[in-house]
Amino acid sequence: MEGVFNNKKFILVFVFMLGLCIGITTVHGQGTRVGFYSRTCPRAESIVRSTVRSHVNSDPTLAAKILRMHFHDCFVQGCDGSILISGPATEKTAFANLGLRGYEIIDDAKTQLEAACPGVVSCADILALAARDSVVLSGGLSWQVPTGRRDGRVSQASDVSNLPAPSDSVDVQKQKFAAKGLNTQDLVTLVGGHTIGTSQCQFFSNRLFNFNGTAAADPAIDPSFVSNLQALCPQNTGAANRVALDTGSQFKFDTSYFSNLRNRRGVLQSDQALWNDPSTKSFVQRYLGLRGFLGLTFNVEFGKSMVKMSNIGVKTGTDGEIRKICSAFN
Repeated sequence: MEGVFNNKKFILVFVFMLGLCIGITTVHGQGTRVGFYSRTCPRAESIVRSTVRSHVNSDPTLAAKILRMHFHDCFVQGCDGSILISGPATEKTAFANLGLRGYEIIDDAKTQLEAACPGVVSCADILALAARDSVVLSGGLSWQVPTGRRDGRVSQASDVSNLPAPSDSVDVQKQKFAAKGLNTQDLVTLVGGHTIGTSQCQFFSNRLFNFNGTAAADPAIDPSFVSNLQALCPQNTGAANRVALDTGSQFKFDTSYFSNLRNRRGVLQSDQALWNDPSTKSFVQRYLGLRGFLGLTFNVEFGKSMVKMSNIGVKTGTDGEIRKICSAFN
């Protein structure tokens, strides 16, 4: 009987350890792990951090751009740095990516890393680290970024069509996020990254004039806010003008973005929809700490969702390459 008991005990311990290992794999993703460069390039993260700080201190708008760039990279071909490739018909040239800036930050960090640790740190990892550092410089909390990604060898503008769009309904947004292994909470959390940054008027001006052929503005927008937006985005002439996605707090990583949704001051139609749909509204309410709802800490949950997103379709091991120049294939 003692032998049987010991065998059962062994099995239970084995199952527990197996579950623990599976859990670790889930957290870190397909071969990525925290501290991947601790031996091969110990200064990797500090070099990226100081580079991002230098650029963002000179131009605070770049923090949001780097965060968006990482998001756009991960949703197309996985988090493999393919957004960084220059050339005709690459991802960078797609309409949805034309407003991205900050490529020089990644190039600058790569140049320094190649001098310190030649051929070791991928462009995909630099972008993932830079996104985290951009959030921190904007007042958000830090999180540990699993690294070990390799750079992809494919970058096609035609693949960018699956990115979430400014006019997407909540159902469409949920479908696009679910296709990447992200749930409804991840959706609300990651879109909450709009707490920093701006949007061109052309991506929401349809809400301001003749919405759905009604000769009026979108009724989902607070009427007093409509006049503000119309002044910033004159009809037929202001398409390229930029408006803060989080009115009054475009450079600070905080929860005021969610407050604006509650007050019907969401700029993008897809953003405001998060308050109007019950399945996403509950998460907005929890981030706002409204009475009657189990609270969530946005800054903490954002880091968790970013880790999940940053492991979408990553290339590790012998897959992909380590580019010497982020804008060009080796």
